[in-house]
Amino acid sequence: QVQLVESGGGLVQAGNSLRLSCTASGRTFSGYFMGWFRQAPGKEREFVASISPTSISTYYSVKGRFTISRDNAKNTVYLQMNSLKPEDTAVYYCAARIASSPTSVYDTWGQGTQVTVSS
Repeated sequence: QVQLVESGGGLVQAGNSLRLSCTASGRTFSGYFMGWFRQAPGKEREFVASISPTSISTYYSVKGRFTISRDNAKNTVYLQMNSLKPEDTAVYYCAARIASSPTSVYDTWGQGTQVTVSS
């Protein structure tokens, strides 16, 4: 399995941008689908975005403002968040699922990074 460490969270004003990073160590990073999830206070964790191992496919629940990307040479996945809104306030987690199994689930998680957007 890989181990995941997120960074880049913080406090920003509405309308500004942040870029989150998630660096993996351990087994081959390029063999994993990578995803970003978030959990706001009092709410369930929700899917934000994911990216396939070679970046061919990306999926979003937040369209137009967030962009997921990855650099397999750096074992890192990014989440660029633009035009942030107060409702984007949450703990953001990156997660990995093995690409070689069609039934794999996200079973490796980072510790999370707090994003707070002030109005």
